[in-house]
Amino acid sequence: MDPGNLTGVSEFLLLGLSDDPELQPLIFGLFLSMYLVTVLGNLLIILAVSSDSHLHTPMYFFLANLSFVDICFTSTTIPKMLLNIQTERKVITYAGCITQMYFFLLFAGLDNYMLTVMAYDRFLAICHPLHYTVIMNPQLCRLPVLMSWVMSVLHSLLQCLMVLRLSFCTVLEIPHFFCEIKQLVQLACSDTFLNHMVMYFGAGLLGGGPLAGILYTYSKIVSTILGISSTQGKYKSFSTCASHLSVVSLFYCTSLGVYLSSAAPQSSHASAVASVMYTVVTPMLNPFIYSLRNKDIKRALKRFFVKETIKRPIVLGLKKCK
Repeated sequence: MDPGNLTGVSEFLLLGLSDDPELQPLIFGLFLSMYLVTVLGNLLIILAVSSDSHLHTPMYFFLANLSFVDICFTSTTIPKMLLNIQTERKVITYAGCITQMYFFLLFAGLDNYMLTVMAYDRFLAICHPLHYTVIMNPQLCRLPVLMSWVMSVLHSLLQCLMVLRLSFCTVLEIPHFFCEIKQLVQLACSDTFLNHMVMYFGAGLLGGGPLAGILYTYSKIVSTILGISSTQGKYKSFSTCASHLSVVSLFYCTSLGVYLSSAAPQSSHASAVASVMYTVVTPMLNPFIYSLRNKDIKRALKRFFVKETIKRPIVLGLKKCK
């Protein structure tokens, strides 16, 4: 335990990705671009689903929810990082740090659960097509989303309450670009055994459980697809879940990479750089993965923009007549 044990902490320092002043404009421009692409891309998905009645199905309802969660997920970390670079200040208040950690854990958990719910949706559509419309009716498909929110809120609240009981040392520098819970716990001077136990429990609840569910559903999906006699039928069935499988692989592979990099005997800076993959890159790529392979999304967006271009001249003409 360090001699300077503080029970009341007012602020932390977020060290960010690099201390080099020459790299700060490059980092700012890169992350601002990625953030804007993430928000715009996911908003277009939400817009396409909400504006087209043909997409008012469980699969696209879950996709719109995932897009909303991805926007919130990146918005918990990137704006603060950009502000710190722009103002050349690395300070975040204690309350701000706990708040950021709460919402980061909340939306990270929701990302996991939404991917699991979407896997279950594809499992029912491919393996039990006759019962799909009965099980995934508009009322019942809202239930797993609601349960995902409840479990994520409770988990985030538990983790934050566990951190609030800690006292911190004089060294209050977080080698990350956001208040990551593991880095925060490592700064504590008090006993962190219970915190680590709760973190491992949370990792199993938010990571292991959903991943096991996804692997199980896809094992059933693959066996069902292999049992289809026609090649065209196999391709059609696989194409309905190819985008989701790509997103799942990207999210869990990058998350696993960050976990392994943080467990390896190397600097925390490398872990911070690696975490960019699942906190920024994955939410940014999700809209591209779903829209590039999905004709329904493309068609819905085309219809929406065609309507807007038709409406605009009519509105302008009416104003001129007045």
